[in-house]
Amino acid sequence: CLGHPDRPPSPVNVTVTQLKANSATVSWDVPEGDVVIGYAILQQRQDGQMQRFIREVNTTNRACVLWDLAEDADYIIQVQSIGLYGESQASKRVHFRTLKETDRLPSNSSNQGDITMEGLDKDRQLQTGEIIIIVAVLLMWAAVIALFCRQYDIIKDNDSNNNKEKTKPSSEHSTPERPSGGLLRSKKKSPSVNIIEVAPVWGYARSQLPSHACRAWPC
Repeated sequence: CLGHPDRPPSPVNVTVTQLKANSATVSWDVPEGDVVIGYAILQQRQDGQMQRFIREVNTTNRACVLWDLAEDADYIIQVQSIGLYGESQASKRVHFRTLKETDRLPSNSSNQGDITMEGLDKDRQLQTGEIIIIVAVLLMWAAVIALFCRQYDIIKDNDSNNNKEKTKPSSEHSTPERPSGGLLRSKKKSPSVNIIEVAPVWGYARSQLPSHACRAWPC
């Protein structure tokens, strides 16, 4: 019942840090000069609904992360040191309460810097995602505007070509008109003019033509 004299003493300075809604970190100290090869943690929910025993050997760690905790719940933990010849007595009971999802640690908490850096990282990720979305939307609008301008230029060119074809003079495609009837009548010779011009020729021809020509022509 007195225990082996080489068993390590109980851990000291047991504290809970980095409190979150579903996790927390337990740390402790071991008196110098004692040989410790592991630790054991008794985790118990205060309402008695859950109890967990964590044991790890061949380690020199002086901290352990508690996972799968209930949100906004009260817990009690005790830590034991594991030596070469057994385990120490349990440390003093330490009480802590997990946070809500919307809660933040107080300003004097030791893990405030971690939460702040985590929040900054999330904000940076959100800002980067928003910038990517804005750039994608702008590129899409630029493509739509360029396509619209191109279609507008094509339609405008087609309309200008159609207007040019409509405004061309009809004389270029139509056959030349014949002169008016008055000009045609002026080019024709009336029979009376021919008779007047021919009668002297016949009178002159009778006296000047040789005799053998009368055979071909009526004298």
